[in-house]
Amino acid sequence: MGKRSREDAHGATQEPGDDVNAAPVKKVKKEKSEKGKEVRRLAKAARKAEKEKRKADRAKRRAEKSRENALRNRSRAAAEKLEAAGTDTAESIANPSLDSSVAPSKGTSSATSPEADPTRTLPQKIPEEASAYSEDAALSALPQADIDAFLSTHHITIADPLSQSLTLRPITQFSHLPINDESLKAPFASFKSPTPIQAAAWPSLFAGRDVIGVAETGSGKTLAFGVPCVVHILSLEKKKGPGAVIVSPTRELALQIQDQLSSLAKIKGLTVSCIYGGVPKDDQRVALKKSNIIVATPGRLNDLLGEEGASSSLKKAKYLVLDEADRMLDKGFEEDIRKIVASTAPADKRQTLMFTATWPPSVRELAATFMKSPVRISIGEDNPNGELRANTRIAQTVEVVDPRAKETRLLQLLKQNLAGKMKDDRILVFCLYKKEATRVEEFIRSRGFRVAGIHGDLSQAQRIASLDAFKTGKVPLLVATDVAARGLDIPAVKLVINVTFPLTAEDYVHRIGRTGRAGKEGRAITLFTEHDKALSGALINVMKAAGQPVPAELMKFGTTVKKKAHDAYGAFYKDPGDMKKPTRITFDD
Repeated sequence: MGKRSREDAHGATQEPGDDVNAAPVKKVKKEKSEKGKEVRRLAKAARKAEKEKRKADRAKRRAEKSRENALRNRSRAAAEKLEAAGTDTAESIANPSLDSSVAPSKGTSSATSPEADPTRTLPQKIPEEASAYSEDAALSALPQADIDAFLSTHHITIADPLSQSLTLRPITQFSHLPINDESLKAPFASFKSPTPIQAAAWPSLFAGRDVIGVAETGSGKTLAFGVPCVVHILSLEKKKGPGAVIVSPTRELALQIQDQLSSLAKIKGLTVSCIYGGVPKDDQRVALKKSNIIVATPGRLNDLLGEEGASSSLKKAKYLVLDEADRMLDKGFEEDIRKIVASTAPADKRQTLMFTATWPPSVRELAATFMKSPVRISIGEDNPNGELRANTRIAQTVEVVDPRAKETRLLQLLKQNLAGKMKDDRILVFCLYKKEATRVEEFIRSRGFRVAGIHGDLSQAQRIASLDAFKTGKVPLLVATDVAARGLDIPAVKLVINVTFPLTAEDYVHRIGRTGRAGKEGRAITLFTEHDKALSGALINVMKAAGQPVPAELMKFGTTVKKKAHDAYGAFYKDPGDMKKPTRITFDD
């Protein structure tokens, strides 16, 4: 007889063979299914919210672009109106271009054409406390022929977007400085006359203009922006707190700038503080609130500004200097720089300066967003646009060697160049990596030479001690990585030896730029191997541009220069626009 079905306590029919635990299992499965649906629903809602956010961001960007286009159209209309009226200057144009459509000739002054893109810079408004520049009577009395000869002799190019002619004469003598306090001129007693970048930049800086200074290393850029900086601080009614900020890419360069500015500032009782990483923050927090002039590296300064209550520390700083600007922007400091700029006084009340050895177009485009119709001053023969050039006073020698013979050849070079009358000459030896620098330093010391080292694995105290020992002549040899290749003013370096070629031709130029400074002659010897052949073309171009003989052994590696698609990310950079769209996983409801 077959099994019959029966009803449970709730009246549900249970068929023969059914498991009495089946109902709870089904209930658990149902709950899991509902939870899965809830997870998918939440994921879908999150994707929808993200999509809406991207849509809103795109709308915001379109609105900003529309406003920029409107400003551009109004600026162009103003330019056309001025041109129709026969006006010789473009002073009322809201946003004159940073670059002239035609490069100004060597030794001249030029203004940007009104027809150029007017969206490249901010409207110019000279800070009131800095705009009252009065030219010295003796300078005004000089014949124009003397001024033209000075510009031509020193290969000075001045491009002013607000003027079609040279209205501010270069300050060719220290006596022409608009400084009544003679004590501030005391530091110049040992110098015969201003350097070209100082002479050309000072008038515009004292007039309150934004300035881009492009000049070779060792040309006196620090005092070029330092003297107007001190004068600016002294002109302020309330001097408490930072009135000026100077940003530098490395700790060593920041300390060097602090040292040079302190010689000026201490005369009038002003304080200059240096803020950089690798040391405790407590004293730096105090300095950020009380010092008159702040010299800092981007990373540490942003760290301090990000702390609670510190964001307004620089709001009264109306004098901003970006030193070695191309390196800071080109090597990934863009976001840090933007934050620092935003922390200072508003653009219409701030004077912004950029001093550097090169000014490539890509960096120039970005830097224009920080400045107001800047006067661009370039120092250099046949190089008005500040392109990468090696100092022509440096004799460059390239030796193609076997990689295994580099240390032997280095030892020979040291013996040759530290003998007899040259025993106290200072030689800077460059390596590519920190471990390589340590090994080479130990190798040189084991051969009986006095040597110091400077690289990233050393503490800040060790780096400062090594640099001081080299500067003062206690040790004639300094082994360094590229940390010492930019901006550092190391006097009396007679020879630079590149044991390993750097990663770029730009770094090579700045390495050898440690010699031949301040108008002196210098020498650079590079040990080039087959491992470096990918950079042979770029090196050959640098040598030819400087009028240096190129060895046949180097020419054998070829003259092809691989195009560098992106300044910050190198030759293998891929534009995001060329990438495939990401694959998105979607869930069914």
